[in-house]
Amino acid sequence: MEFNPSNNVVKRCLQGMSMEDKGKPEEASELFLQAWNEAIYDFEKFISAYYVARHQKNVSDRLRWLEAALQFALNINDDSVKSAFPSLYANIAKCYEDLSDFDKAKTNYELAASLNDKPSAKGSFYHGTKADLSVGDLLIAGGNSNYKAELKMNHIYFTALVNVAGLAAALAKGDGRERVYIVEPTGTFENDPNVTDKKFPGNPTRSYRSQAPLKIVGEATDWGRQTPEELQKWREKLANNQGEIIN
Repeated sequence: MEFNPSNNVVKRCLQGMSMEDKGKPEEASELFLQAWNEAIYDFEKFISAYYVARHQKNVSDRLRWLEAALQFALNINDDSVKSAFPSLYANIAKCYEDLSDFDKAKTNYELAASLNDKPSAKGSFYHGTKADLSVGDLLIAGGNSNYKAELKMNHIYFTALVNVAGLAAALAKGDGRERVYIVEPTGTFENDPNVTDKKFPGNPTRSYRSQAPLKIVGEATDWGRQTPEELQKWREKLANNQGEIIN
């Protein structure tokens, strides 16, 4: 199972994060517990357990939930969770440190440091937009941000998940139809720091960015569409986002 913005557990977690942003931790904690109780698959349990963990006031309880999140991530052990391992091990290490178990803290800090969090290059990559482009065209950095019109972007962004690209296309500025292009990076790329360990643990949306152009090699036509109501909620969330874009 991969990240899907239409997934009910993901939606619960997004609602919880919105409550956190509004300074309502108790409401956020309740939503994360609802997400956990509704979770069926390892991926859903991994994400929800991670958020339940950070609302625990007791260090032992936080450790228990973090270790549960880690176990579900290890069960999956694919590109949707690998980038979360350094953060998970580091948070677990901090818990052991707070509990004065310095041997286990050291072991987990070493595991966090040893893991390579370079993005995987497996599978197809996608870019969502409303621009009408052709195979062979190059997408280059330097355009205006979809979220801060005055900001010129130093990178071009893309994802390995077609549904995430479809959501980006729906939220993109412009009057054209939503387009999801299959792209090939022409240079090196990195995890998108605006989402990695910011909104979800690691980079489950498999969102990346590059200063080198992306070459369009095709167009995808099948992805999960958001309802108008869901899109409006995403637009409101983006409009209310006070965080700075890491450019």
